[in-house]
Amino acid sequence: MRIIVLGAGAGGGLPQWNCGCVQCAAARTGVIAPMTQSTLAVSVDGRNWALLNASPDLRHQLAASPALHPTGLRDSPVKAVVLTNGDVDHIAGLLTLREKTGFTLFATEATHQILSQNTVFSVLDPTFVRRETIALDTDFCPLPGLTVAAYAVPGKIPLYLEGEAPDVTMMGEQTIGLRLWSGDREVHYVPGCAALPDWLVSLLEPADAVLFDGTIWRDDEMPRSGTGTKTGARMGHLAMGGPDGSLARLRSLRGRRIYTHVNNTNSALMPDSAARAAVTAAGWEIARDGMEIAL
Repeated sequence: MRIIVLGAGAGGGLPQWNCGCVQCAAARTGVIAPMTQSTLAVSVDGRNWALLNASPDLRHQLAASPALHPTGLRDSPVKAVVLTNGDVDHIAGLLTLREKTGFTLFATEATHQILSQNTVFSVLDPTFVRRETIALDTDFCPLPGLTVAAYAVPGKIPLYLEGEAPDVTMMGEQTIGLRLWSGDREVHYVPGCAALPDWLVSLLEPADAVLFDGTIWRDDEMPRSGTGTKTGARMGHLAMGGPDGSLARLRSLRGRRIYTHVNNTNSALMPDSAARAAVTAAGWEIARDGMEIAL
């Protein structure tokens, strides 16, 4: 398996257009690298690729990745897109793929309904774009030689569908993780997760690589920094740090461990921060745009 991190950032990317926080300022001045919004590309043969999510930055991400450049006049190596939820930062890039080149769009029924209810996504011509429904805990093959199974993880519905008091740790089709394998190699991609129950920790333990939700370092970092009022828990994301954070809960992982979907407010982005030191000491990496993982 070959994986390219097309975008490692959470919604808004880094720097976020309207934010002057420490991390955004550092990205604007070249102290740390900018990040586009989270998307992965995966292949088993180097010729045919599946995208895992489709961020608003997708046009730029495809242009920056030679492996995903067209191989002919209208022949793209992108053969499939797999969605993990209906968040704007994971579906808006589908509009970039409206130029009448064929691919298969995989999503749960709940996410397909979101796309169907918003008529702007009808620009994905069904003559070219086939929509396939993912059933939880059931294998499917977005590419020859690549098998994927989706499973529910604690999370919430997209922000634009919330009511006054959304369930932020609900289990169902609205937020999924992906287990990918080819031969004896296994990778998990979980860009959004609100909690780590024991069964999920056990599922991730034997993987060769895990790319996990790294949105926030501490639950209250947005209120503390003045960048927002919501905690990580309210947004449906588990903090990296703290006694019940992902760094502690996933200490038993055996393979490569990488944080992705990292928010601009996360202090672990700063190389000299205590948060980064803790992440590195625990054997974790922070994903970066253009990062490649070969298994």
